Amino acid sequence: MSDRFSRDNAYGTILLNWWQKLEDDRASRAILRRASTVTAVALSAPYQRLYRRFQAAGWNANSVSAHDDRLAAIVGLLAHVTQDQPGSPAKAMSHKAPGEDRPLVSELRFTRLLESPDVDSLFAGLRRVLPIMEHRVDVIALADDILFWGDDRKKRWAYAYDWPARSAD
Repeated sequence: MSDRFSRDNAYGTILLNWWQKLEDDRASRAILRRASTVTAVALSAPYQRLYRRFQAAGWNANSVSAHDDRLAAIVGLLAHVTQDQPGSPAKAMSHKAPGEDRPLVSELRFTRLLESPDVDSLFAGLRRVLPIMEHRVDVIALADDILFWGDDRKKRWAYAYDWPARSAD
């Protein structure tokens, strides 16, 4: 099985079920929300318990890899998500609040996310963005984008974001 997330595979199912049960597991949610770095998430008991479930399903069965840090980032960020809202995370960032003419996540802040060179900086940026988005994002889409963060995903986000028009446009 390839290491990716979808609503139709074991990894996506494990992640979505865990996230749904997190609502009732306030202690684990609190521990993960307080984790301010990917390393802090990876060292936490709630993450390690979930990580064992992924391993049992075949996740990186041969060795510890960069995917493990990305999984830790995903878990740490999903602890901040309260509503699974279908669609592209980038599209959700560009939604406008009722009565507003600006996107929830400003063009500058979004550009800084796109410039994230690694999972640690992406994690830090998204921790600041999720409250602006009222903690709503597509759980599986965000997880898959973080897992495969790189030039391809950055381009997908750039195309999905509804860039505000300027008067000179």
